[in-house]
Amino acid sequence: MKKILFLGLWATCVFAFAQQNPTAVKYAATITEKNLKEDLTIIASDALEGRETGKRGQKMAAAFIAAYFQELGLKAPVNGSNYQPVPLYGTSAPVVVLKTATAELKPEEYISFGGSDTGGPVTLPLVYAGAGTADELAKIDVKDKVVLVALDPTTSMMRNPTLATLREKGAKAVIAVIEKTEDFQRFSSMARSFRGGGLSLKRPAGGGPNSFFVSTETAGKLFNTSYEKLKKSAGAKVAKVKPTSVSYSVSVTSYEVKSENVLGFLEGTDKKDEVVVITAHYDHIGISPRAEGDKINNGADDDGSGTVAVLALAKAFAQAKQEGNGPRRSILFMTVTGEEKGLLGSEYYSENPIYALDKTVVNLNIDMIGRRDPQHKDSPPYVYVIGSDKLSSELHTLSEATNKTYTNLVFDYTYNAEDHPDRIYYRSDHWNFAKKNIPIIFYFDGIHEDYHKPSDEVDKIEFDLLTKRTQTVFYTAWEIANRNNRLVVDKK
Repeated sequence: MKKILFLGLWATCVFAFAQQNPTAVKYAATITEKNLKEDLTIIASDALEGRETGKRGQKMAAAFIAAYFQELGLKAPVNGSNYQPVPLYGTSAPVVVLKTATAELKPEEYISFGGSDTGGPVTLPLVYAGAGTADELAKIDVKDKVVLVALDPTTSMMRNPTLATLREKGAKAVIAVIEKTEDFQRFSSMARSFRGGGLSLKRPAGGGPNSFFVSTETAGKLFNTSYEKLKKSAGAKVAKVKPTSVSYSVSVTSYEVKSENVLGFLEGTDKKDEVVVITAHYDHIGISPRAEGDKINNGADDDGSGTVAVLALAKAFAQAKQEGNGPRRSILFMTVTGEEKGLLGSEYYSENPIYALDKTVVNLNIDMIGRRDPQHKDSPPYVYVIGSDKLSSELHTLSEATNKTYTNLVFDYTYNAEDHPDRIYYRSDHWNFAKKNIPIIFYFDGIHEDYHKPSDEVDKIEFDLLTKRTQTVFYTAWEIANRNNRLVVDKK
């Protein structure tokens, strides 16, 4: 009898959840292709110049979003403002000079990568460490010296273990030999793309070791020999390389960049102290001066689609509240800046929250939901769902059930795999909430051929698909905001 009673109650609960809520359906219907297209045509227009962080176009987009929230009657939660200032710091392209004992190297003979202002020319002993193996490093003293070492180009230069070891041993600078010409050219292109473009939340600190990359020809030149002869001196004979020195100087200018997250707050009813956060980044990568033809990266999909989805969601929930059907929990609608520079806006919010993080029940993050990737060219309507099961089993179950009840998209969990090489889970703004142990869902359409190109235009957006995906987020947010109990965090 108990078993029959339990099964009956379970069936009743599932049946009740599976029935569409007419009120939710009513407000989801306010999310239309027409409205999304009208808003995206503005957000992704040439007039906004690609919305690069800190630039004029980003400021224009912020003003548009703030005005939108104000028109909806959302609360301006940052001391009466919709703007949360995000102070950022950048560095100019470094001016670098590298000299041997007898001659100054030409700019094309080396690549400067990382490091800090030296405050003027520095002359130091140069030693050769072969491939930087433990055996080789045991035979030489690298402290307060410049070290020439061959590095594996397939290993991340940002986290290279040999570089880390040399720094731990006190090397003042590292000159890395890239043995293959094609690899040296690839690193040259990569390094130039970083020059002057980096931003951070902290003022750049001086004193770090400088890094340079050189070809085999330049490596030999540093010791006034050929690289082939130099390599033969490695290993057991490494200490016999003729001593020499190099001089270098790095001049870097730092500057401040002012940007802002844009927030609109909808207060809940009986559970208003608990907050659902819905995010998308509204910045993009700006103008590509070297591009042929169209130079403006409008970012219609990345992340204009997510931005206008947040606006549509805010409009739907605001109308529900105006008509007496507001959510039980509060909702923070937030478009963040600096995602393209390293998830900076969301990181700043997570460290300086307007609403306590221990009262934040979930983050639903939307980054690119307006197109299809090649893998889904002929598939039914889909969306990649990432992170729903990472921290809360309840969130994953709710997400699946809500989708099946209302929109029935194909949920693709490919990028949710822990070992997926693209590591998408760590690459958008939800990550800064997940790090704080807040359950998240990231909605994503995949990498398409126009990713980070001027060709990511409004006319490529599938607005019927964008609408359905946005409605999926709406129904999920509706369920979370109105359920009796807060989502349980049962994973770490």
